[in-house]
Amino acid sequence: MGMFQLERHKRSSVLSALLSLSLFFTQGSSLVWAADSGTGTSDTEAVQAQTVSPDGSDAALDPEDLYHENEWNFVEDSMDISGGIPDNVIGRLARIREKGKLVVCTEPYFVPQEFIDPDLSGQERYAGADMELARLIASRMGVELEIVPLDFTEVLSSIGSGKYDLAISALSYTPGRASSMELSKGYHYTSEGAAVGLIIREDDAGLFRELADLSGKNIAAQSGSLQELLAAENITDYSQFVRLPSIQDVYDQVSEGSADAAAVDIESARLYIQSNPDCGLTLMDGITFNLEPQFEGDRIAGPKDDLELMYFVNGVIDEVLASGQYETWFAEASERAADLGL
Repeated sequence: MGMFQLERHKRSSVLSALLSLSLFFTQGSSLVWAADSGTGTSDTEAVQAQTVSPDGSDAALDPEDLYHENEWNFVEDSMDISGGIPDNVIGRLARIREKGKLVVCTEPYFVPQEFIDPDLSGQERYAGADMELARLIASRMGVELEIVPLDFTEVLSSIGSGKYDLAISALSYTPGRASSMELSKGYHYTSEGAAVGLIIREDDAGLFRELADLSGKNIAAQSGSLQELLAAENITDYSQFVRLPSIQDVYDQVSEGSADAAAVDIESARLYIQSNPDCGLTLMDGITFNLEPQFEGDRIAGPKDDLELMYFVNGVIDEVLASGQYETWFAEASERAADLGL
């Protein structure tokens, strides 16, 4: 049987659904700039004088020429981070420097990007490649790091409301997220791109060979995830569609028989199965939902309008992409998680 992939017309359908079904909030998607409307001054020149250019120097330029999103409403450009947080920044980045702390929220149950190491304590117990990236960002800023564990839906809503500085939690791009929060450039790409598949019980591998075989069955996905949206788009004939707070709950529901299949990130699911050979789960053969390139890559999220902060984050991402450091963290975290049976 040939691999099920989203053809061009199907991809357009998915994109339309993503555009119309904003997962978190309903803010418009107009471009926003770095000028802080809360500066308390209406003097445009004063705002321009405070604005730092991407290379860290003073610049009396229109903020629109300094900080911007691309056509997909995520940030691709970077600033020079070699000297830490520049002195003339404004907004949240300035407040992070002043308080000496970066607060990052995450859902610590997505191996190997983020998980809890039971052999460690305090902030060090938050392990994984994403947590190492968070530590590097704080280090480059010259501030302390505080990691706050949350359910995945809380991660998204808290960043949308501006409660925390950043969310680092293996986040994918969706237009809905981009309309309610700032998203960085991608920092981790799988060999399969933004690939989503279906996980089932090994005993059911002979029963579920194509999507039509899931008719009338129970489907699960992590609430608020890209996987949830793709499953809802492509599987419309089911008995129940269960949305769960964590990916571990998703695996457990299928293992226990409460769900017959679940939409999952293929890379993460493969690692979970390898680390838990007795889980009785397998990926449904030949089923892959592929997305357009702009949806690929894990991203960091920050509160909407904090473009300056995201320029700094992208500077750190540039560093780890150039060095290959993230993939080293990923491999080390995968090995540690396997040792822990996660």
